[in-house]
Amino acid sequence: MSAAYHKKFVTTWEEIQRYSMALAWRVGPKAPSGNPWRGIIAVARGGLVPAAAVARELHIRLIDTICLQSYTGKKLGKTSIIKDATLATNGGKDWLIIDDLVDTGHTAKIVRKMLPKAHFATLYAKPKGLPYVDSYLMEFSQDTWIYFPWEVEQQYKSNE
Repeated sequence: MSAAYHKKFVTTWEEIQRYSMALAWRVGPKAPSGNPWRGIIAVARGGLVPAAAVARELHIRLIDTICLQSYTGKKLGKTSIIKDATLATNGGKDWLIIDDLVDTGHTAKIVRKMLPKAHFATLYAKPKGLPYVDSYLMEFSQDTWIYFPWEVEQQYKSNE
């Protein structure tokens, strides 16, 4: 954990499943326009798992991805767009973007610029990223590093 992160929060697979369902309930089955969601755009890689759970909960079968790279380990670098969302047209109107976390807002700002009319939802949010998302489930302080279950090695405890 770098000096900028003084706290840590470890999530589990069960929590991600539960929080993803709660996020689905928060955004609901319809876009702000009143139309059903056209589909989900998962921000790869962190948004893939919550996007699958939200899609299942909302009965959405059409899922696209935006693939970006902005972190090397815990260090934020230059963002590269690896793959654009190709299915969303009209600025993303009636599309739901799902990511695991909005931290500094760096990645979300790029995604928001690509799809300005889409609804952006994340499981977790930090203060610097809040202006870029429409919905989130839990807020954390900016100095908290969130460990996701796909980022940590599972450890087994011996009974000896």
